[in-house]
Amino acid sequence: MVDPLAYVIIAASLGYAGWGLVAVVRNQNPREWFVIGAAVIELLLLVQGVVAVVMMAVGDGPGETALFVSYLIFALLLLPMTLFWALAEKSRWGTSVLVFGTLVLAALVVRLQEIWEGVPGV
Repeated sequence: MVDPLAYVIIAASLGYAGWGLVAVVRNQNPREWFVIGAAVIELLLLVQGVVAVVMMAVGDGPGETALFVSYLIFALLLLPMTLFWALAEKSRWGTSVLVFGTLVLAALVVRLQEIWEGVPGV
């Protein structure tokens, strides 16, 4: 994994969550800018995923490959699922789902880094 890219993903996810929290407080449902923000974060995740898969194919990978791949797949699917849910729910609770999803995404990326580096789970 590329650590600087992981830090950018974490920061972008937390920033997106903060942006969503402001929208929740203002009682706004997600609009086009939320879709664009989610697409940017998803693109960063896809780049990180491709780099990780290439690094695993070369031989430099995590000790627990199956666990890493499962976390990576879930991380890649989480934001599109929460965005779909948020757009289907036309209230502030849809935006709340996005906030929760991006907070979980940031935690998943941290856990992906730990698995890659061989830090045992709790």
